[in-house]
Amino acid sequence: MPTPTEIRLDRAERRLEVAFDDGSAFSLPAEYLRVESPSAEVQGHGPGQKTLVSGKRAVAIVAVEPVGNYAVRLVFDDRHDTGLYTWETLHQLGREYEARWAEYLAAIEAQGLSRDLRGRAAGRAG
Repeated sequence: MPTPTEIRLDRAERRLEVAFDDGSAFSLPAEYLRVESPSAEVQGHGPGQKTLVSGKRAVAIVAVEPVGNYAVRLVFDDRHDTGLYTWETLHQLGREYEARWAEYLAAIEAQGLSRDLRGRAAGRAG
């Protein structure tokens, strides 16, 4: 399993930059990491229980907290902080970003949801 050689929070761009010892590197948007959180709140407690999270276009990561030698806890400005992003999870989210993001955008559109919070100016998804 690849392990990170660098984890850096780019607050201005709202991205988590992760480089791994296998040579791969990913720039993961905070919104993507929030809606794909490995927490039970988002993923549920079993297959088919994943919650579709919307309204997170402007979410930011406020802290990256190490958890042992195997994960980080991301603290988001919407107070979500229960997901542990293991090295394997971060690597998988990086590898599968394009497909997962396209699935997410299609799902919120199909449900008539928005990436924006209610009451804020809505932009086109993309």
